[in-house]
Amino acid sequence: MTHSPRLRTVLSCTLLVVSLGASATACGSGNAPHPLSTKPYNATSQIAFSAPEGAVKANPDKPLEITAKNRDSRITDVTAVDAGGHYLAGELTADGMRWHSTAPLAAGARYTVKVATENKEGAPGNRILTFDTAPAKKKLTVEFGPEEGSYGVGQPITATLSEPIKSKAARDVVERSLKIRAPGAEDGTWHWVDDTELHYRPKEYWPANSTVTVSSSLEGVKVSDKLYGDAVQPLTLKIGNKLEAIVDASAHTMTVYRNDEWINTIPVTTGKPGFSTRNGIKVVLGKESFVRMRGTSVGIGGSEGYDLPVYWATRVTWSGEYVHAAPWSVGQQGSANVSHGCTGMSTANAAWFFEIVEEGDIVQVINSIGDDMEEFGNGFGDWNLDWEDWRKGSVVQAGVRDGSSPSDSARLRPQV
Repeated sequence: MTHSPRLRTVLSCTLLVVSLGASATACGSGNAPHPLSTKPYNATSQIAFSAPEGAVKANPDKPLEITAKNRDSRITDVTAVDAGGHYLAGELTADGMRWHSTAPLAAGARYTVKVATENKEGAPGNRILTFDTAPAKKKLTVEFGPEEGSYGVGQPITATLSEPIKSKAARDVVERSLKIRAPGAEDGTWHWVDDTELHYRPKEYWPANSTVTVSSSLEGVKVSDKLYGDAVQPLTLKIGNKLEAIVDASAHTMTVYRNDEWINTIPVTTGKPGFSTRNGIKVVLGKESFVRMRGTSVGIGGSEGYDLPVYWATRVTWSGEYVHAAPWSVGQQGSANVSHGCTGMSTANAAWFFEIVEEGDIVQVINSIGDDMEEFGNGFGDWNLDWEDWRKGSVVQAGVRDGSSPSDSARLRPQV
């Protein structure tokens, strides 16, 4: 009989399957299943945990330890995960007899631990344990700033801590737990101002019309001996247009740019000799439509004393430097510096600037004979640090920076 090509192919495949089946039977051990194909047995009697069971809570300051009770079985794998999905790092000995955690447990957390084992015949076993850790007795709280809202492109993020953090290791834990999500944030970093305050900024100003979200994964995390992180309220900021005002003290002008395009140049007066306006980049701190400015509140008296009603005041330092209406000096605006440190202009120009400016916008003073703006303590002078010096203030980026912490400046009353 002659077979068609299709029939020959089918017969060949059938013979191949039969042949493979016969070979598999010959190589196996009768009908006994392979150990790895069996359902894992309950290894409860073979595994010991250091964590308590039942209502007793584990001490988070002590490591988690899992051991095989005898040589009849060994541990092959361990996973320990808290309710937030964070894995606990650990190490298994080469003989599979002991696993221990290599990272601190979180305080006030619930862990689920899954242990895989293997007996001397190679059959797999498992055990699952759930336990809680005791809450922390001492907690580190963090408050983000500024308040939620809309800000300009120069607004730094602040993190104020409830406890001083001095060691490099503890600072590393804190800094890594504080998260920033925003365009350009990958190029930014935190900077330790002192033991209880950090500031965050990107390398360049925030992108205009973007969103910045600030959060923390610090809750339950061990920061230092007996100190654990607490829950932190997240923060969202809306960044508006890029608004910069460049005050040229020598030319007696203030030039305003929106999104890098010129929109106005205003004649101004700045600080006279002895009261010269600080050079540098200042971030707008707030706006006050009316302020009573008294020289005595900032230590200015005698022939230099003053007591004036001031309108349309945009604040740039805590020590009292403003951009504001100064109708009494209109004759000198654009030609001379006659103020006690503020940038003065006509009432109409001050009202116009007051209307378009918001917290977080930039006022930069150039060509003044005054001192430089402080980086910290008198408002936000953060942008006056060049990028490499800023990075040195990050433990994660460049180690603990050298030098003493800046002193807290008094929040004084206004100057004019």
